[in-house]
Amino acid sequence: MNVAKQRLISLEEYYKLKEATDKRLEYMNGVVCMTPSPSTKHQRISGRIYVKLFHFFEGTDCEVFHAPFDVELYSDEIDEKHIVIPDLCVICDKEGLQDQKYVGVPTWIIEILSPSNQAHDLVFKLNIYMRYGVKEYWIVNPMLNSIQVYALNERGQYDQIDVIKEKGNICSSVFPAFSLDVTKIFS
Repeated sequence: MNVAKQRLISLEEYYKLKEATDKRLEYMNGVVCMTPSPSTKHQRISGRIYVKLFHFFEGTDCEVFHAPFDVELYSDEIDEKHIVIPDLCVICDKEGLQDQKYVGVPTWIIEILSPSNQAHDLVFKLNIYMRYGVKEYWIVNPMLNSIQVYALNERGQYDQIDVIKEKGNICSSVFPAFSLDVTKIFS
């Protein structure tokens, strides 16, 4: 994750910058970050999880979206602006869907780590998603063939619910009927 600009910029400046480039940019309360291009392994993992989620949510009130798709995190209680591009997100409150983005808080976000964005996803995004109330956050690590599952507890804090490495099934805490065979995701 590289910082594209050193100084804080306005949201309007961010949108102008975004229109002038084909790079994937995120906005973190005044700081613009460039997200790395995904590797082949990253794309395979993302595609496999997306297909499973798509079929699971087909015919329900929830829908899965894959990157690049902007999510402008919004809460009446938080006076910050964050526009993120999660690898995968499940949206059950579709009122915030617009032509180019979603404004609100997804129910579930899945990030797939790259060597250059590990700290950003493991610490920074985890804390932002927790503050905004994303109910479930999965961190998929292709370097370790592992998936970490975090779920909001009654205090609005993330508890690590599960960690599966290399093989076994992993389930959603918000959608318990959804499970993945980790071996097939990383094969």
